[in-house]
Formats: sequence, structure tokens, C-alpha cells
Amino acid sequence: MVEKRSGHVAYAVMSFGGFLGMGSSYHPLPWNQLTYEPAQGGYVVDLTREQLEGAPTYSASEAPRWNDPTYSRGIDDYYASVSGRR
Repeated sequence: MVEKRSGHVAYAVMSFGGFLGMGSSYHPLPWNQLTYEPAQGGYVVDLTREQLEGAPTYSASEAPRWNDPTYSRGIDDYYASVSGRR
């Protein structure tokens, strides 16, 4: 997700759960939670599966409320509380 005013990446959206895309849930992660790991050829997060499963989520049938500042603040606050990162 790109922040409209600055043009910077604000969130990556991770999908997991379900089978063949059915029943999947989408988890927006603040960009600062990701670290590029060259040895893995991609981004990694320093969070447990349980922390990710407890994170704010939305399904394919619902639209995230990106235009609501309390929505994104809730996401940021959750990850700050479980990871210690701001």
C-alpha cells in the first residue's frame, strides 16, 4: 500500500491461511517491520506465527478502511506493541 501524499510504501499486505486462495486472510504489515534479507532473496519479519495470526486482518470480501486514520493507527500500534519497533 502506498501512502498517497508522500508516495512512500506504507504497508505490505501478506496473505496466509486458506487453501488455493480460498479462506485466506490479508494482514497489512507496516513497511518498517520488514527487513530485506539478501541470502533469502526477499523480505523477512521478526515476528512469530502467533503474533501474525493475532494481527489486524481483513478478508477478500471486505475492503480495508485505508482512508480512516484510526484503522492504520490500529495496525501500527499493534505491531509496535509486539515488536518494539516504531
